[in-house]
Amino acid sequence: MKKRYFPLVCLVAVVVLFSIIRCGKDGGNNITPVKNDPPAVVVDPPVVPNTPFKSLKYLYSITGTKTLSGIHNREPNTTPKVWTDKAYNVTGKYPALWSGDFLFQEDNINNRQVMINEAEAQFKKGAIVNIMWHSCNPALAEPCGFDASGVKSKLTDAQWADLLTDGTAINTQWKNLVDEVCVYLQQLKDKNVEVLWRPYHEMNQGAFWWGGRPGPNGTRKLYQQLHNYMTNTKGLTNLVWVWDMQDFGTLESDMNSYNPGADYWDIAALDFYDGSGYTAAKYNIMVAAAKGKPIAIGECDKLPTAAQLSAQPKWTFFMSWSELTFSANTDAQVKALYTSPNVVNLDKMPGW
Repeated sequence: MKKRYFPLVCLVAVVVLFSIIRCGKDGGNNITPVKNDPPAVVVDPPVVPNTPFKSLKYLYSITGTKTLSGIHNREPNTTPKVWTDKAYNVTGKYPALWSGDFLFQEDNINNRQVMINEAEAQFKKGAIVNIMWHSCNPALAEPCGFDASGVKSKLTDAQWADLLTDGTAINTQWKNLVDEVCVYLQQLKDKNVEVLWRPYHEMNQGAFWWGGRPGPNGTRKLYQQLHNYMTNTKGLTNLVWVWDMQDFGTLESDMNSYNPGADYWDIAALDFYDGSGYTAAKYNIMVAAAKGKPIAIGECDKLPTAAQLSAQPKWTFFMSWSELTFSANTDAQVKALYTSPNVVNLDKMPGW
């Protein structure tokens, strides 16, 4: 009897002692059985399409987790990184995205090569390269100004129809203007430089000669025409096409009436200037319109905060507008954003 009873007493004592130790460690009432633990949340990795563009693949890969810093370098084209350098001087970090412009004035047209050389240099450093084009009106003259006889001029309905009709005088002049910038984009193609190409920006903005025309034969038709000409006729296969809109109150309907179609763009961008900021409504409209493609803050004066980017994590980059970056934000605010853990600067880019 004693041989059989003694081990049982030892076993009970061990169990009691173990329970006392566990209670002391866990406070006596915080133990939850493993079988009652909630299941781990499984986060699906982003779906990266089969694309030859390293830069576009990278944007897909960070969607939902990180946002690239970026800044535009407005005229003059003789100093195509002045605002990139300003961002570094304020934050100690170079932006991950560099942006330039083909522009429209005589001196800036004459110095497009300087801007293109900087685009190549920035890409070699590992930056994403964004180029836009404030184009002169093909029904008027080039060079031109940022006024009612240039970039902010108008086309009559008849002139618009001619613009979209192959072989007309306006259409021929339009091709001539496009050919001029294609020479520089071809240079970048020859050097394997990928370009986020952002033409006819703010398509729903009626201030520009190309914008403010909704519907199938409006601004989106011109965007489609440009895409077909530059891709099929000119063979520029190094362009990642950015479809860009502005945050007007009509944004939700504009995203339908100005959409060129999924085959014509790779990234959907929104410019923030209406003063209401980074609302959930705008973000949700962009996410819905993109249908899984990357979205971006195409232009802004007031920067988002790190907290806003955390709440709206699918913005893949922001591009603040040159001097407005530093007039609409304090240096401390700019630095706080650039040094946030959810913002990627040039020093953390993977390289191309």
